[in-house]
Amino acid sequence: MSFEKGIALYKEGKFEEALVCFDELISVHSGKAELHLYRGRILTRLGKGEAALEDFDLLIALEPYNTDYISDRGVVLHLMGRNEEALGELDRAANLDPRNPYRYSSRAFFKDRIGDFQGAIEDYEKAIELDPEDAVAYNNKGLVEEKLGFKERSKKSFEKADDLVGYKPNPTNDKLPPIGTKKSAEIPVAAPIQPSESKKMSANHFWTTLRSLFSNSSTRKEFGDFLKGFFSGKKSKNS
Repeated sequence: MSFEKGIALYKEGKFEEALVCFDELISVHSGKAELHLYRGRILTRLGKGEAALEDFDLLIALEPYNTDYISDRGVVLHLMGRNEEALGELDRAANLDPRNPYRYSSRAFFKDRIGDFQGAIEDYEKAIELDPEDAVAYNNKGLVEEKLGFKERSKKSFEKADDLVGYKPNPTNDKLPPIGTKKSAEIPVAAPIQPSESKKMSANHFWTTLRSLFSNSSTRKEFGDFLKGFFSGKKSKNS
């Protein structure tokens, strides 16, 4: 097995096969950061949080101030329901990398999920201040504003997102184009959320929704309604 083969499997969503590949590579090259990073991400997507944490703990021991490692570890903690610890990691990443708008967008998404809507809006506004052309931040801020009943504010946020994207959806076309500028190493292509999809939280879904923009208004509402039910049982765990 080669590193390139493992990455290819990972990008294709063949996580079980990719895990076998990276396990083999790490058995030969234990402690190599790049291998543990991808295995940690694969384990996250497979829902194996405790094992993923071991890889990210090792990575942070190697590079204590690497904000990508810290942020990824925060995602794992959130998926495990350890929200107070997750917020601490996202705070640390933002404090270490205060000029990176993605740090605030990530934390805003997390705050939205645990019910801190005002905090989420403040973080999205900070992300927009740092990157005025961040359509994702405008769109997601609009979703939070809708939840708070700020109809006019949310409308303006959605309109700004659509203007930045330059995409006016065809009502008969359900496909969404890949859009936006990468803010980190990987951004999955956006895909419509189906109403029948399971409400069980999955790591792959978290990463997709975190870094995706739904510019079709009907899909946007569907997405917001889906998330409302999707996370309703999680807010009482460790919020």
